[in-house]
Amino acid sequence: MKRSRFTEEQIIGILREQEAGSKTADVCRKHGVSSATFYKWKATYGGMDVSQARKLKVLEDENARLKRLLADAMLDNAVLKEVAFKKLVRPAARRRAVEDVRQLFDISERRACAILGVDRSSMRYAHRRGDDGDLRSRLREIALERRRFGYRRLGIMLAREGIVMNHKKLLRLYREENLRVRRRRGRKRAMGTRAPMTLPQGPNQRWSLDFVSDTLVCSRRIRILAVVDDFTRENLALVVDTSLSGARVARELDAIIAVRGKPLMIVSDNGTELTSLAILRWAQDRRIEWHYIAPGKPQQNGYVESFNGRLRDECLNETLFASLSHARSVLRTWRDDYNHVRPHSGIGGLTPADAARRVAQPHPSGHPGNPGLYL
Repeated sequence: MKRSRFTEEQIIGILREQEAGSKTADVCRKHGVSSATFYKWKATYGGMDVSQARKLKVLEDENARLKRLLADAMLDNAVLKEVAFKKLVRPAARRRAVEDVRQLFDISERRACAILGVDRSSMRYAHRRGDDGDLRSRLREIALERRRFGYRRLGIMLAREGIVMNHKKLLRLYREENLRVRRRRGRKRAMGTRAPMTLPQGPNQRWSLDFVSDTLVCSRRIRILAVVDDFTRENLALVVDTSLSGARVARELDAIIAVRGKPLMIVSDNGTELTSLAILRWAQDRRIEWHYIAPGKPQQNGYVESFNGRLRDECLNETLFASLSHARSVLRTWRDDYNHVRPHSGIGGLTPADAARRVAQPHPSGHPGNPGLYL
């Protein structure tokens, strides 16, 4: 605030000249002030003596100082609330917090450092540490090959190659590369093949299977094994029973193979029946590649999951099954309708049976020879 060039004593003296009978304009001209300033002085200091004016000035100064302190405290509180849920342990995190606060609240670096308790010298620190790009690359390669090795064993492997370093640096690089060994949880799962799957180009190249659950009117639970050809979208089997073991699944697959032929690959989730020793032994004896999708990723088995949705929406939710034989009869009828009558949008509106028949037809002239389905 701009200080007045008149003291309280001078202002009260000017006011008393006007009160003594002098004209306001003459008093203002004599002392070189405007009439607005004169009347402002009169509203503030009118009827006061010098001691009272000094006390008023002291109170105004004290009030202004308290307002500034309150504003500063509120600003400090707002800054601390902004960073309350941030983890300010590492120097780099503290530097980022100071910069964020400066931009958000438009305050100086000195003020931000004082509020957050950060040394100002750390804001100008520039690390001179090397990138260690080759070392990081080799560390990642060994960790990828030895997934269950911690940083100590990785350090021994690097030392065998002539790369020796302090164990603290090794641990830092290990953590920065996010190479921590994941703790195993849950049961051990059958791995099967994990190679990326390609789209099928013909019938019997890839089958998908999954289980669907439902209940009878007596509240007894039943399970349904659905098997789908991913290329023609044909439903190869709907096996209904109160329980379906891995050995039963293997027998049903043998029955399908006896009629249709052997597939190149079968895709399934990680259910206990499908990861049992009976299934693993069956796939090994038949030399059929069995692909297990990642746990919790049903979209990787999208063909049979889509079929399950149609089955539940068009059949299971529309029918009350009185008995197991009734369920088998209804599902047999629905499967025949699905394969021979119901149009499938994924194959150009054809039925799966029509799509399977068109595979063997010759391609039109000029159309590239593709072993896949021509629609």
